[in-house]
Amino acid sequence: MQDPDLAVAGARGARQTAVNVQIVRSRRRTVGLETRADGLIVRAPLHMTQTQIEAVLRKHQRWIEAHLKQAAEPVEPLTREELQSLMERAKLVFPERVRHFAPLVGVEYGRITIRCQKTRWGSCSGKGNLNFNCLLLLAPPEVLDSVVAHELCHRKHPNHSAQFYEEVLRVFPDYRKWDKWLKENGAALLRRAAGKR
Repeated sequence: MQDPDLAVAGARGARQTAVNVQIVRSRRRTVGLETRADGLIVRAPLHMTQTQIEAVLRKHQRWIEAHLKQAAEPVEPLTREELQSLMERAKLVFPERVRHFAPLVGVEYGRITIRCQKTRWGSCSGKGNLNFNCLLLLAPPEVLDSVVAHELCHRKHPNHSAQFYEEVLRVFPDYRKWDKWLKENGAALLRRAAGKR
């Protein structure tokens, strides 16, 4: 669901800018906001109405403005050699971190795949195969660990329920801090691989 004509006021309310807004509904309990260079993604619970979503956007208007501006700032794209080096490092780092966290979660896992993705940081299939984005190596190590813990916890809870997050926080107590870092800075990391300036 998209609303490309949503107007987001400037920090002082003096001007309004049309922002492309994509609304993604799922079985989650809270609203998540993610800014990208091409607009805003709103992750909302299934039961939330359009009016309620718009109220959330108004409440967080200044945050949205600031992060949309940050997402549009130029970044230094990775060279082909740098990206290849990142992939090689990732093939060593991710398996080691998965081996560290899997016993803490108390789960087994299947194949580990490393990619350079445009939108996702990680995923876990129903068979326990894990997929991670090599660009996480550009973030603080705790961010990478937060994603690894997140995906492994999906082996127990294949959803984003309260029980799922309880498990994540049990395994990685600082999860919310580093998940917030990724939400605020992840767009710039993704754009480095895309070569957008």
